Amino acid sequence: MKSILNRRNAALSGAPSRILAVAHDAATQRAAASVAASRIPQSAPEATVAPPETPGEVESRAEPAAGAAVPPEGAGGPRPVSTLHPVPVMPAHLNGRPVQIADGAAFEALHAADELMTFRVYRCFAYTVSLFFHPPTLGYFVALHHESVLWRALKANDLDAAGSAFHLMQEQATRLADGETRRVQLVAQNAELTRQIEESEAQAERLRVDLQRHAEQEQTVTGRQHQVRKEVAQLEAQRIAAQAQLNKAHRALHQLKVATSEGVPHLHAR
Repeated sequence: MKSILNRRNAALSGAPSRILAVAHDAATQRAAASVAASRIPQSAPEATVAPPETPGEVESRAEPAAGAAVPPEGAGGPRPVSTLHPVPVMPAHLNGRPVQIADGAAFEALHAADELMTFRVYRCFAYTVSLFFHPPTLGYFVALHHESVLWRALKANDLDAAGSAFHLMQEQATRLADGETRRVQLVAQNAELTRQIEESEAQAERLRVDLQRHAEQEQTVTGRQHQVRKEVAQLEAQRIAAQAQLNKAHRALHQLKVATSEGVPHLHAR
């Protein structure tokens, strides 16, 4: 025991330590080997086997000398080995959120047994995204259905992770339904264009009928006007002839009156 304490005091007083640092690479190992070889006396013909160390010697070797200066990082001496500590590792694919693929058969069994509560539902044409809560396990499920058939299901342990998965599936369903959206829009636009074409054709037909009726009426009126002018000319000729005959009759009547008047005696008034 006394020898152990003496060795410990000698180590604390600045005596050279026999601790060899562990080399990290091949260059450091060669440097450490050269330093160890330089410490061996030249007169020693062969290496001697060191006696087994006592627990005190192991303890004195494990403790650094008090007041010993730590060599700088760029110095040529060996670098100390830092102590390793356990670090918790999170799988990269989870990104800090515990979301995993759910068993489709188990999910459908829970859904068929009415053990899931619906929190959110998003429908876009044939795609449906649902967020369910399973009260017995405090778990959440996010499912994507296509035409009421389960396509994909995810399982999460908290609402935030389930909400993020729900939004991702919602965006995916929206992208998948872009073609359906465009198809419905084009069908509606084509129907509107067809209706406008039919209305335009009907209006054009009505205008053609109106134009044809106008042309027929114009032709009829033109013919009637010609006939009326002809009749007017005839009537005017008849009127002229009748007027001439009437004038002749008036003259004859006047002459008769004159002739009749000549035979009547003149009577003087009293």
